Amino acid sequence: MATVLVTGGSGFVAAHAIVQLLTAGHSVRTTVRSPDRRIAVERMLAIAGAPHQERVTYLTADLRAGSGWAEAAHGADYVLHVASPFPSVQPKDEKELIGPARDGAGRVLRAARDAGVRRVVLTSSFAAVGYGHPDKQHVFDENDWTDLSARGISPYVKSKTIAERAAWDFVEREGGIELAVVNPVGILGPVLGPHLSSSIRIVSTLLSGQLPAAPPMWMNIVDVRDVADLHLRAMIDPQAAGQRFLAVAGQPISFHEIALALRDALGSAASKVTTRTAPAWVFKALAVVVPPVREISSQLNIIRAASNEKARRMLGWEPRSNEEAAVSCAESLLRLGIVRAR
Repeated sequence: MATVLVTGGSGFVAAHAIVQLLTAGHSVRTTVRSPDRRIAVERMLAIAGAPHQERVTYLTADLRAGSGWAEAAHGADYVLHVASPFPSVQPKDEKELIGPARDGAGRVLRAARDAGVRRVVLTSSFAAVGYGHPDKQHVFDENDWTDLSARGISPYVKSKTIAERAAWDFVEREGGIELAVVNPVGILGPVLGPHLSSSIRIVSTLLSGQLPAAPPMWMNIVDVRDVADLHLRAMIDPQAAGQRFLAVAGQPISFHEIALALRDALGSAASKVTTRTAPAWVFKALAVVVPPVREISSQLNIIRAASNEKARRMLGWEPRSNEEAAVSCAESLLRLGIVRAR
């Protein structure tokens, strides 16, 4: 069994990756930005029922600083670099996101290379793949890159694209280490703590009845357990070195379809979930006065299809369905009391 460094252990994907690594018999080293975040990680692992939690070593390191990374990588066979800035709202200055994401990836790769790590698996995003392209019929795969010269590219999308490009450039320029990249779409599945990503907030907003009608929006989703599984496969499979892998469950699913799946699966616990829909113009009008709606208004009636064929073919990856990812997310929100059923 191997020793694996997982960066950003208090994150959604990272915690699930740690659970699966421990279940597979590996030892884990994980970084947190401050020592007090260790408690949050331990709570998440306990909620997930992770075995052998004594095999987890906690270290302090921040993507914005160079200290701590050499110590974190020392003795590791593999690194899952999952940590990355993910804001609840887009910053006014895009450098607040781009710098830590790009420079942090470089710090982790350099520390891993110097420590003799075999391979780094970088968590990138569909944000680095599918934006800035006008062709609505295109099915995105690992050969695609976001066009940063296009109008309306958000700071987050820029940060993920630039950070992944920088990681590949580092390996090509300096060598000495293998790199594989996982590019997830919107991640749902069982939550383990109260800090919710923008994708999970969609489910919590539906579940709590805050949306009077579903907007005409579609999203690609994937279960967090399958994202973690794909990381582990990319970590050990010889074919994965030098490859990107899109993590997507299947076809895009609409907000309305998610709502119907929650109502069908959860019964009275989902009684607040709307089954109504409203046209785009209603939400564009609301965007003038409601900031959360303003953030999604640019994505109305946009469908981006993505393929998971490569991960299935090369790594034998078999993701859960869109509906299972959404329902398991909702069930965990109710179970942890983050959203209360009527």
